[in-house]
Amino acid sequence: MLYFSKLRIFFISLISFFFILIASSNLFNSEYFLLKKKINLGLDLQGGSYLLLEIDNSPVIEQKLQNLKISLRNYFKEKKIRLNNLKISNQSLSFTVSQEFKEIVLNEFNDEESNINPYYQRFKMHQYDVTEKDNQLFLKFSRQGLVELKTSSQDQALEIVRRRIDEIGTNEPNILKRGNDRILVELPGLDDPMRIKSLLGKTANLTFRFVTNNNEDSFGAEKLEYEDSEDEAVVSKRIILSGDNLLDAQPRMDTETNETVVTFTLDRVGAKRFGKATSTGIGKQLAIVLDGKIISAPVIRDTIASGSGQISGGFTFQSATDLALLLRSGALPAPLNIIEERTVGPDLGQDSINAGVIALIIGFLLVVIFILVKYKIFGLITNIALIINLFLLVGILTIFEATLTLPGIAGIILTVGMAVDANVLIFERIKEELKGEKNNLIAFDSGYSKSRTAILDANITTLLAAIILFFMGSGPIKGFSLTLGIGIFTTLFSVYFIARLLTVIYISRNKEKGIKI
Repeated sequence: MLYFSKLRIFFISLISFFFILIASSNLFNSEYFLLKKKINLGLDLQGGSYLLLEIDNSPVIEQKLQNLKISLRNYFKEKKIRLNNLKISNQSLSFTVSQEFKEIVLNEFNDEESNINPYYQRFKMHQYDVTEKDNQLFLKFSRQGLVELKTSSQDQALEIVRRRIDEIGTNEPNILKRGNDRILVELPGLDDPMRIKSLLGKTANLTFRFVTNNNEDSFGAEKLEYEDSEDEAVVSKRIILSGDNLLDAQPRMDTETNETVVTFTLDRVGAKRFGKATSTGIGKQLAIVLDGKIISAPVIRDTIASGSGQISGGFTFQSATDLALLLRSGALPAPLNIIEERTVGPDLGQDSINAGVIALIIGFLLVVIFILVKYKIFGLITNIALIINLFLLVGILTIFEATLTLPGIAGIILTVGMAVDANVLIFERIKEELKGEKNNLIAFDSGYSKSRTAILDANITTLLAAIILFFMGSGPIKGFSLTLGIGIFTTLFSVYFIARLLTVIYISRNKEKGIKI
């Protein structure tokens, strides 16, 4: 029906005005909650940094095999079976076993109910493959075992990368998986990636260990360099405390020495260990080691039982802030290597913006002129609805503070074309109805009603395509599908509510006149 109640007219006007106001907030700054929201520009429009990171899983594999080595020795020891010459090389664990027990050991590894070699039922594959050569048994990750390990490592790394970048305050970063050992990082608005590279390039594996003067430590010892010099110190391999026990870390200014330091707070387990280590190690140096380098090695003067302490090392406030951020976000499961890096400067971003805006304006003007020439007064009504449609679309993007990219602008241009297409279908159908119906109201009502199915079919199929693109695509494809999907809803609203309302007002006031389209 062409009838619009006053309540419906009020709600249509209210919704239109609301989204016009929200969309307009992109043109000025305001402290009001909703009007503070803005559309964010993507990397291709604003400029910024593009980094492709690759996870080096070699240390993870080595660590897993080291843990497995201990587990195997203890497991078979309980069964009175001795494993000899346990060695790790080339990402495999090798050992020998006496001939009488070899079959038993092999059965343990190949059993689907094995406690030492998990079986992936859905892949029909064990976690480790076992081979025999020259009376030696070799154990290495199976194909699926490597996939599982890399996927787990990638998920952990992705979360920690996200935490580190979020703490810096980068606007709308795009952090995505690539394969099972790569992570893509896009940072709009950031044209100096050095700090980000520094933060992402550090594993942030923190340990507290005692400095020892000889190699007679029962846990073993190793020489480590200081981070800010070429000096070395012999450090025990026994880890007193690790970064896993940290609850918080913050940069601070030490009022006594006037130095910038990093203060840290430990969890209950860490506080207990730290208190015990500092009480028994008074007079010793406690090395604070980050990624294999000594940050500082202060002498323990007193027991620290409070569960908090500080790290000093000649920091600037920026370096102290970055160290605190690394410690708070946690250690990466494996090192990250930057294999591709691009910096999009602001000039290129502005060129992209100008090109996109010009394309949008030209496309919009051509459509407006065509509709106006073709349908006269009804073309004017369509153009008014089309302009409001754009405000609705931009308003919704603004509310969600969406990121607009060049493909997103392409989606908006396509929305303009689809909105006009719907009106053309309606008007052509009304022309057919006017040929056999003298009552304008009935003819217009029939035109809107009979064209609805075709318009809905076209828009629903396009919406399904947009949804598939959004969930299966990434990056630019998501931007395109997002604006296209939202544009379908705003188009239907503008056609069946705004344009229809304006049409009703016009034909109601001219119902006695002959109306032509």
